[in-house]
Amino acid sequence: MAQLVCRDLELGYEGKAVVKHLNFEVNQGDYLCIVGENGSGKSTLIKTLLGLRTPMSGMIRMGDGLEADSIGYLPQQTVVQRDFPASVQEIVLSGCLGRFGWRPFYGNQEKQTARKQMEKLGITHLAGRCYRELSGGQQQRVLLARALCATRSMLLLDEPVAGLDPAAVQEMYELLCTLNREEQITILMVSHDVGAAVTYADHILHISEEPLFFGTKEDYVKSETGKAYLSATGGGRHV
Repeated sequence: MAQLVCRDLELGYEGKAVVKHLNFEVNQGDYLCIVGENGSGKSTLIKTLLGLRTPMSGMIRMGDGLEADSIGYLPQQTVVQRDFPASVQEIVLSGCLGRFGWRPFYGNQEKQTARKQMEKLGITHLAGRCYRELSGGQQQRVLLARALCATRSMLLLDEPVAGLDPAAVQEMYELLCTLNREEQITILMVSHDVGAAVTYADHILHISEEPLFFGTKEDYVKSETGKAYLSATGGGRHV
């Protein structure tokens, strides 16, 4: 059974549709990149999958034990969020809130989960550091560890490399590949970097008001939509 199935979705806000007739499905272990022009509805789709927005019509079905509150989410960072005055350990631990239920304090189970994710991402030595003092790449690792505390199966990422230097971008993509291939964590990532999308993902969803493409990356780069978008964005250099 697929982890996530979307059928004939219409998405929007304030009564205005931004995406219509959206159909795709995701299986455990898939790596799906969602691409499209600015304003095409990519972030709206992510918010809808997280239960933060209601579809205007259509169906979203989750299987394999997946629920909206058990999805790890790494949102786009704002300037205010980058300046958040909390310790790394506190931020990572906060990812356990949805998965373990609300409690007035963190127990051993939550602390062990947070420690495991920090070890996995190589940030244990930063546990006591203030988040606002870290580099952009380190901050993204912290937020990724937080997202992993919330899930065993699926990560949603909204432009996770935005604002990072090239070395940190490469590190983030390699981390995501490792999580996907070695731990079979399903990844859905919104990205403006279509070249990186066809390098790292195995499936591409290209959306606009009327969906343009859903399928394997191999088929995407051969499609008229993929060829045109790769050419327009200069993404062909990654392929």
